[in-house]
Amino acid sequence: MEKRIVAANWKMNTTLPEGIALAKELNETLKNKTLKCRVILSVPFTHITSVVAVVDADQIAVAAENIADQPAGAYTGEVSAAMVQSAGATYAIIGHSERRAYYHETSEILKRKINLALQHNLQPIYCVGETLVEREAGREASVVEQQLKDVLFDLPIEQLTRIVIAYEPVWAIGTGKTATTEQVDQMHACIRNILAAQYGRPAIAPISVLYGGSCNADNAKELFALPNVDGGLIGGASLSVAKFLPVIEAF
Repeated sequence: MEKRIVAANWKMNTTLPEGIALAKELNETLKNKTLKCRVILSVPFTHITSVVAVVDADQIAVAAENIADQPAGAYTGEVSAAMVQSAGATYAIIGHSERRAYYHETSEILKRKINLALQHNLQPIYCVGETLVEREAGREASVVEQQLKDVLFDLPIEQLTRIVIAYEPVWAIGTGKTATTEQVDQMHACIRNILAAQYGRPAIAPISVLYGGSCNADNAKELFALPNVDGGLIGGASLSVAKFLPVIEAF
């Protein structure tokens, strides 16, 4: 079950009261259900402590949407891995395409974030994926390979297997576009092949690879049935229990 994951990414949405209400509603909805996947709520920093307090940790884990690339110090406005961990989060999204695009986060920055997350017992959800220009140029595999190599390949296998990979074709995030099932399965298989070439196929078997491009109630069942897909990183569809629940139940 732990390899199957459905992770919400609320992004910069919900006030604190709205976030608490949404988390409570989801927790109540899942209370008497037997889940076939791990559910994670990735919430704004301001929400972490309050959401942790209202969800059953056996059913729902809480993640930060980002962490700083420095452990502490004079970095006004930043939130460290230690702060996030002390607030009760157990996961952290690192390398989301919006962070790469809007905040110019480089591989060097993301590598520091991965290491800090691991040092503070946070499981990274590391995002990789290509832009439309890169896809149309046939470079999707090489782009993703570089994103994996530059950030993860110095890690020992014991640490690598604590990381969740989320493949997100950038051109399919928030656009309503979804990669075809063939494209998704090919890229997830590609990610596994890249990791296996470095660490060996048996060693990387426990690693979850999620799909993160406009996954919703309409396509989750088809996507999650693909042999190389272990779940999803869900954006807009996670902001409503009515929309998020069918994705959780798609397994």
